[in-house]
Amino acid sequence: MATSIRLAPETEQRLDYLASQTGRTKAYYLREIIEHGIEEMEDYYLAADVLERIRKGQERVHSATDVRKDLGLDD
Repeated sequence: MATSIRLAPETEQRLDYLASQTGRTKAYYLREIIEHGIEEMEDYYLAADVLERIRKGQERVHSATDVRKDLGLDD
């Protein structure tokens, strides 16, 4: 899938320098950044979404005590 983005000039210069010094393409580094960074983004934004639903009372929460009891871990 082809996608285009606009980078700040400083970021583009850093990417250009990295690519020229290593012999790899800018596209290579952009793919690496996305692939390694998407997990962190998912963790953050999906957790923030759940937290918002909890605050609105739309998501159930369970205490650690109740979970241990339900799973029979306190026996």
